[in-house]
Amino acid sequence: MRKQEIDYILDKMLDSHKDISDLNFTVGRPLQVISSGVLKTVEIEPPFNNLTPFQTEIFALNLINNDRRLMNLLLTEGSCDTSYELPGKARFRVNIFSQRDTYSIAIRKLESKIPTIQELNLPEAFLKISQELNGIILITGATGSGKSTSLAAILNDINEHKAVHIITLEDPVEFSHAHKNSTFNQRELGKDFESFSIGLRAALRQAPKVILVGEMRDRETVEIALNAAETGHLVMSTLHTMDAGHTVNRILGMFNTDEENQIRIRFADTVRWIVCQRLLPKEGGGRVAAFEIMGANIRVRDAILHGESEGKTFYEIIQAAKAFGMITFDDYIVELYRQGFITQDTAKAYASNRGIVGRGIDAVKSERGETTTDLVGKLEVDKGYGKPKKPW
Repeated sequence: MRKQEIDYILDKMLDSHKDISDLNFTVGRPLQVISSGVLKTVEIEPPFNNLTPFQTEIFALNLINNDRRLMNLLLTEGSCDTSYELPGKARFRVNIFSQRDTYSIAIRKLESKIPTIQELNLPEAFLKISQELNGIILITGATGSGKSTSLAAILNDINEHKAVHIITLEDPVEFSHAHKNSTFNQRELGKDFESFSIGLRAALRQAPKVILVGEMRDRETVEIALNAAETGHLVMSTLHTMDAGHTVNRILGMFNTDEENQIRIRFADTVRWIVCQRLLPKEGGGRVAAFEIMGANIRVRDAILHGESEGKTFYEIIQAAKAFGMITFDDYIVELYRQGFITQDTAKAYASNRGIVGRGIDAVKSERGETTTDLVGKLEVDKGYGKPKKPW
């Protein structure tokens, strides 16, 4: 299969539906794309009714393009990541993996235009994040929740307003930033450095002010990131965690028990913001982002140092600090419902605490003068209960 054929197939897949985020190649299935979060089949000429093992393997080998490192990773670890560009149309992040003695390919479409905080309609806290001078900022969430896009928007804001040196360590490079007020050096895993820990250690000798680490994958990377933050750098990274509390526990859980107290102190001193995000199905089609935002204050630092306790959980701390730009997923989801972006069922399905979201939805309905329960008329007193029936 030649590059022209790969480009033709990718081009047809991109044009097949609206709002495409991912392309999927799986043996025994036709060509598929994820459109607005839904997996859909692609019709193409000549048709690919059910992909064969040979077809997916040939496609994978062409994407690997004789790269020995990628081939070795695929054979020894079962998967590998790379990037691919469709000239003039799109860039992709590619993951090739083995399953049941065949190869599958998951391709994520990367946006070519750098988004702004305003265009993405991100919360005002993101503007505060871009103004931080040092410390650690973590953007967390499941795969495909938009973490890289949010980070790109923050970096773009820094690029617009500050003259600093920014180094990014990515797998692969997703957004290509132009030099504006800031100077960018974007390095790609496998091509420019061997691991995030090695790349991060080298970055400390490259005189950056801001360092983006694609993912905090291991203990060594976290430890070097703490060192960087302690020496005046602003370090931004991602984690696959669902909320702020889980994020703190994941960081602490990477270290041994005898190191925990020291890590708690260091993390409490350096963390600035933890932002968690989820993408929800939007009313009328598409998706909308929901956020949980936790900034560092005295109560947050105390909870990191001594652990959560009754009345001092991260959830309760965030709720109490709403006036300072913090917000829980549940409050954000209720607000999305209030604005008509999501349905009641979606709000409850994605809630962290369904009871809290349910009460929030009832409050919104009461404000609108809507019924808050479907039990009206079902709970009337049975006035005839216990009375003898008349013979006629």
